[in-house]
Amino acid sequence: MWNRRQGRLRPAGCGVEELRRRRREREAALRKARREQQLVSKRLLREDALEETGGGGVATILGEAEIQQFLQLAQRGTEEKEREKALVSLRRGLQHPETQQTFIRLEGSMRTLVGLLTSNQALLQLEAARCLHELSHSEQPAVAEACLPATSYLLTYLSGHSSDFIELCLYTLGNLIVESEAVRRQLLPQGIIPALAACIQSPHMAVLEALGYALSQLLQAREAPEKIIPSVLGSTLPQHMLQLLQPGPKLSPGVAVEFAWCLHYIICSQVNNVLLITHGALSTLELLLLDLAGAVQRTEDAGLELLACPVLRGLSNLLTEAAAEDVGGQMQFGDERVVAALFILLQFFLRKQSSLLPEGLWLLNNLTANSPSFCTSLLSLDLIEPLLQLLPVSNVVGVLLWPGPLLHSLLDILAFSDIEVVDQSLELLQLLFLYRPEVCFLPRLPRPSCSNQGYRPWRSVRQPSSRIVCVLSRR
Repeated sequence: MWNRRQGRLRPAGCGVEELRRRRREREAALRKARREQQLVSKRLLREDALEETGGGGVATILGEAEIQQFLQLAQRGTEEKEREKALVSLRRGLQHPETQQTFIRLEGSMRTLVGLLTSNQALLQLEAARCLHELSHSEQPAVAEACLPATSYLLTYLSGHSSDFIELCLYTLGNLIVESEAVRRQLLPQGIIPALAACIQSPHMAVLEALGYALSQLLQAREAPEKIIPSVLGSTLPQHMLQLLQPGPKLSPGVAVEFAWCLHYIICSQVNNVLLITHGALSTLELLLLDLAGAVQRTEDAGLELLACPVLRGLSNLLTEAAAEDVGGQMQFGDERVVAALFILLQFFLRKQSSLLPEGLWLLNNLTANSPSFCTSLLSLDLIEPLLQLLPVSNVVGVLLWPGPLLHSLLDILAFSDIEVVDQSLELLQLLFLYRPEVCFLPRLPRPSCSNQGYRPWRSVRQPSSRIVCVLSRR
């Protein structure tokens, strides 16, 4: 489950060492899913100390009679504490899939719960919302469908004053959105995107992180490119997202991860990447890249790839846009800083997360495809040999070098009149032959003219499964 106070995954019901082991396993699984596939994830907020530590407060599976009893007590109890206690018992029972199935089959149960959610007693509202949150975490689609009558109220409460309550509503909506097309179909015309746009101005980091989660779930919908992303791009969300991704002392790692994936989903849709570039998405991602390179030199935190992965993918795909070439010379820190930062990350991935090496290498490919200055940076920073040393762990390097843009460019440069440039190119070819002798036996390639007219190095956009085809996404 996701613990709001600690900001990390914490399972329930076991000792300290077991808690740590399970948390590590869950975090590893989450990172793997983030990297390799579309993440249809659900978050679970639980704040009860007994539930967190596996104490005696964990309830058993509830039957119909017990569910009805708790609902009646919550609805008609004589004291508020008694009513609240009944809802707490119901919520604990709803942690079990069997109780969830019984609850949604019981006639009038959801109507009663929605009535408690809309009551004028804050404690009852909160406990009713927590019951809905437990239901939203179910793996059964029928349970999400049963929560449909509550979604309009959850949306309304996003404009409330309690940050804890707003956070709970956002995670519940995020869980339901990803599960049910019917929920999305109901919430879109009711204004979920303007509601999220209003939430993004919250000063509370917990609310912003929950918002990023809910938005990322919405952006993963099958119908997102046609029905959701155009509305998101037409709102103030993109500008605020990019502001929240700006490196600095106010940057929240949790918030940055969620919104970096949101930005990645929008870029993958290719609905209007020119607009994102106009808003400064390229420069924001470049700054994040530099910031990540500094971070991996200061820490061994294995969680950094959760942010590095969407940053690399988003930047790679934005560089394939024609509009990117118009702003390519406006990089705040210059070409060499960007290339150097990328190689720092590549070295970190080689030691810690080798599965992310292809992401960095494809970014290098797209950086150098139409930029002589970036290619020159590889030489001036003596980075070709470190690049070639990645050959044993990544076939992507081979595709990048031959018969890709670097080999073609080298052959072209040999016709230059500058002796120093030709000398450097020959040294580079020698390195290529050293690390990949089969290059010597490639068929002779037609040499482009000295002006490079008619020759255009390739930039690729891709998906993880197909590597070079289409747009890189988690779909």
